[in-house]
Formats: sequence, C-alpha cells, structure tokens
Amino acid sequence: VLLAESGGGLSHAGGSLRLSCAVSGFTFSDYSMGWFRQAPGKEREFVAGIGWNFDLYYVDSVKGRFTISRDNAKNTLYLQMNSLKPEDTAVYYCAATPFAGGVITASDYDYWGQGAQVTVSS
Repeated sequence: VLLAESGGGLSHAGGSLRLSCAVSGFTFSDYSMGWFRQAPGKEREFVAGIGWNFDLYYVDSVKGRFTISRDNAKNTLYLQMNSLKPEDTAVYYCAATPFAGGVITASDYDYWGQGAQVTVSS
C-alpha cells in the first residue's frame, strides 16, 4: 500500500496550493478518503473528507476555502486550498478508511501517506 502526497510548499497569505495523493495497493474506489493536518505542537486534525460515494465533509475552519475531490480513474485524491491563512501551516496527510465518508477520528483510517509540508507566510 502506498499513499504519496505531492504539491505542498510555500505560499503567501491569500494564495493557493493544490495537494495530490496518488494511491496504490488497494481498491481506491472502495475507500473513503480524508485529509488531515498537524501543526507543530498540536494534535493531528481532520480537514476534509470524501466518501466512496463522493459525499463531502469539511472542518468549519476551511469551509469555502478548501475543496476535496477524487479521481477514481487515476487513483488520486486532491485538496485545492484557496485563500490560505498562516494558521493553515501544517504537515498535511492523506488517509484511507473503509468506513463512510466524514470520519474524523484518525484511528479509524487504515492507510496514511507520509505527509506534505504546507507553509503560509503572512
């Protein structure tokens, strides 16, 4: 199993970044997917989720700014991040769960990527 994030980097406040998560080793379309993030000194938190049925879920702090999507033909998960804020700075992880979409507890996810750094300067 492999989940490989890409697309992180540095942005000014108000800018945009797009994360990708390429998946292999399991049937991507059978799993709900999520993006989590972890800032220094803080716990890992749920950011956005997309069910195997394409239902969408977001934490309140990113609603209207972030968009999660998936392409089952490419086995790839995306997170489009617009209007970035310094408080969005964190390592972002993609993860897969066999449960329905919107699962916010990290321990309910079976597979994880290695993480991608996102840094937003003010």
